[in-house]
Amino acid sequence: MERYRALLRFPHVKALLISAFPARVAYGMIALATFFKAENATHSIAVAGLAIGLESFSSAITAGLRGSLMDRFGLKWPLRVFVPSYALMILALNASHDRTVILLISFILGLASPPINLSIRPMWKSVVPAEFLRTAYALDTAVISAATVFGPVIATSLALSKHPGSALTLCAILVFIGGACLAFTKAAQSWTPEVKARGSASLFKNPAIRLLMLEGCFIGFGIGAFDIAVPAFATLEHIPERTAWILAIMGICNIFGGLFGGLVSKKTSPLLVFRRTYFVWFLIELPLAFSYPGWSMALIAGGIGLCGGALQVFYLEVMEAVRPHGSAISSLGWLWTVEGTFMSFGAAVGGWVSNSLSPRVCLSFSTISVACGLLVLTIGRKRLAAANAIPTEAQDLNAMKDNASPSH
Repeated sequence: MERYRALLRFPHVKALLISAFPARVAYGMIALATFFKAENATHSIAVAGLAIGLESFSSAITAGLRGSLMDRFGLKWPLRVFVPSYALMILALNASHDRTVILLISFILGLASPPINLSIRPMWKSVVPAEFLRTAYALDTAVISAATVFGPVIATSLALSKHPGSALTLCAILVFIGGACLAFTKAAQSWTPEVKARGSASLFKNPAIRLLMLEGCFIGFGIGAFDIAVPAFATLEHIPERTAWILAIMGICNIFGGLFGGLVSKKTSPLLVFRRTYFVWFLIELPLAFSYPGWSMALIAGGIGLCGGALQVFYLEVMEAVRPHGSAISSLGWLWTVEGTFMSFGAAVGGWVSNSLSPRVCLSFSTISVACGLLVLTIGRKRLAAANAIPTEAQDLNAMKDNASPSH
């Protein structure tokens, strides 16, 4: 754990983690807050699933565009425009009661989604040495996971209380506070985009990025189906309150998974450990469709959380190794566009399937999607060969010096 203590001694690290945390809690709240708002107003799980799907879809289709804007113009003005717009749209959704209006605002809400996580990821390269990137990604993943623990619990508790509107109201307040604080940090104001080499190949012509996009199609659909299947299953069984603690267990395990991922030896290549963890994830998903919103689903969700936290760390390393120069933000943004688009599709289909057929069928989509993603990575692993690089001995010695020196 000395590496985490050493990481926190670098300037700007604590500011990045703390400033964005309220907004990340809001991100953890928004899906369930929207779900319960739509379900309460329309008395339809299918409509609630569609609302989440529209919100996710519109956010996803603009993620790459927002990433490209920041790669070109920096971070300051995009955050200062998107943050207040997003907060206002959440309040507008909270004041709506008509089905059509709720669906329309849900779609517009996604368009205004602030690029908080997209903004922070590239800043790690400018505030910590390369030897600490895996540790920085791990800690950042753990913070995001912590927010996903608090978010669903808070959203469900408030949405099912005597004042259900307080869930979206708090969400708007938190995203405004977190986004504003991040926009005014020194790290955000001083960050400059990478200079793209003249005549360099397009991001979409990069074989590795296209492979990750294909993998993201399957995983996005599976995640979307899972996200709607859990609250739908619990609601249909008249135990909606269990949604929060099942997702909370998943989130807590996600925190530990991310932290463990950051402690994996640098002698192990990102691609190798990524694929091995992916396989374990698939094994854990196998009994998901046979679980019930209780201890069985919570146990599986915990295993998914452990794998998911570690996978996020290794995924960022793999992407960083294979992406073209000059795409520090847009590379992940476009990957999220693909994954998020299919996530919204999975949520929309999952809501209908859960309501018309069974939530168990919806849960099976998650397992099948992970299997397909693993197959894609196995067949196309040669395209990700750049992520097989292992740090040299000189780099490891530099990392040891950085660990021992509090002046960094």
